[in-house]
Amino acid sequence: MSQTTTEKIITLEQNEVADFSSRNEAKLNEVERQFNARIVLRGNVLKIIGASEDVERAAAMISEIRDVQRKGGELSQQEFKQAVRHASHRTRPGGAATGGEGYDRPLSELFLDGIAVPLKRRRLSPITAGQKRYIEEIRNKDIVFGIGPAGTGKTYLAVAMAVSALMAGKVSRIILCRPAVEAGEKLGFLPGDLKEKLDPYVRPLYDALYEMMDAEKIRQALDTGVIEIAPLAFMRGRTLNNSFVILDEGQNTSPEQMKMFLTRLGFESKAVVTGDVTQIDLPRGTVSGLVHVQKVLSSIEGIGFTFFDEQDVVRHDLVMKIVRAYEQHDNSGGKGH
Repeated sequence: MSQTTTEKIITLEQNEVADFSSRNEAKLNEVERQFNARIVLRGNVLKIIGASEDVERAAAMISEIRDVQRKGGELSQQEFKQAVRHASHRTRPGGAATGGEGYDRPLSELFLDGIAVPLKRRRLSPITAGQKRYIEEIRNKDIVFGIGPAGTGKTYLAVAMAVSALMAGKVSRIILCRPAVEAGEKLGFLPGDLKEKLDPYVRPLYDALYEMMDAEKIRQALDTGVIEIAPLAFMRGRTLNNSFVILDEGQNTSPEQMKMFLTRLGFESKAVVTGDVTQIDLPRGTVSGLVHVQKVLSSIEGIGFTFFDEQDVVRHDLVMKIVRAYEQHDNSGGKGH
């Protein structure tokens, strides 16, 4: 039985027209694709055409985007697309949410929740429900695990929260570490000084830092120890007070290494562990510390776990499709074949 086609008219302010004009055709195409409704713009009149439920949901989403923009949260094309996807996974009347926890939140809770870092761009805000949960966990808990596929912002947002805490005087230093799996943690056999040995493993951490801080300030912070980048093996025997500590690529730790890292945490400190359990590079038969720790610590108060999925991917659109394709392949029993 076919649904009756309806339409809804939205009158835009003159300064809003450009965001929905033909110059931003990709934005309108995203609305049409996610809500199964046709969008027509004539002058400052936006017309939404489609099944009644789809039209109402698309109109509500556009209203929220306008509210974000009126409050100063001008959206880039990527952010606009993420906003549309977020809204399209809302709970339908009488049904279940298709996007999981957090998709019932208004868009303003995402895009106006800024992280205070001296970015070279306008601001840094969560742009998916998963990212929003993640930064809230980091704010409210002292140990947080961010687990999920590539491109979900796990490392980037953790570094942003660390820089923000340092700038606000909440911590006195940032410590960034990764397991150097390919070198078996035996960095002495690699050519060059310690920095040169580590660079291939910590490059993503440097990339995030250089987006948030001036290069000269980073050099000074590294020289004075305010920012420290080290292999995981160098954490053994230390007590890390008043620090924001990030362990990246946590899936490549053993359970013993994960325990060693977590027990370094001292007073007035936070630790964030990131990783993707579908990309474990450990020798065959070695249990991942990131898999093991979920079974051991998931019920302890004060420790948070945020699980990202393909809906949280904020890289190229194809990355989301790649992640979904691999998940479907693995779930069908084809892993490794």
